Amino acid sequence: MHPLIPVRIKKLSHFKGDLPQYQSTFASGFDVRAQLEEAIIIRPRERVMVPTGLSFEIPPGYEIQTRPRSGLAWKHGLTIVNTPGTIDADYRGEVKILLLNHGEEPIEIRDQERVAQCILVPVIQAQWIEVNDLSETERGIGGFGSTGKT
Repeated sequence: MHPLIPVRIKKLSHFKGDLPQYQSTFASGFDVRAQLEEAIIIRPRERVMVPTGLSFEIPPGYEIQTRPRSGLAWKHGLTIVNTPGTIDADYRGEVKILLLNHGEEPIEIRDQERVAQCILVPVIQAQWIEVNDLSETERGIGGFGSTGKT
């Protein structure tokens, strides 16, 4: 078994159902569900913000990332606009999922439907060291497509 990191979670007034759970022993993500008064339709190339009814107190040194559910992405072209979405350790508001329909057909999202998976991950912050020159590499300043097929 791997270590468990305590994360405080708050159900908001419009939350229904059970708290998120990991669906298997070694799952890295837990699913969050839409908390909707009525179903919503996401038209092709349309973006919507889906409430989860949850707020988190994430420990310093961690973030929660929101990622698309693979089945919805494959079957319907449904993804998260800013994937992975970042929920910072100092954010205390409701987590909302920014969905985008990449498919050709409208998609209906119903109340309690699993709309994204969330993953608790460690965060490393950089200490900036200003310099006049950087070390040289074989690649150098080569950008997009410079290391092979474009």
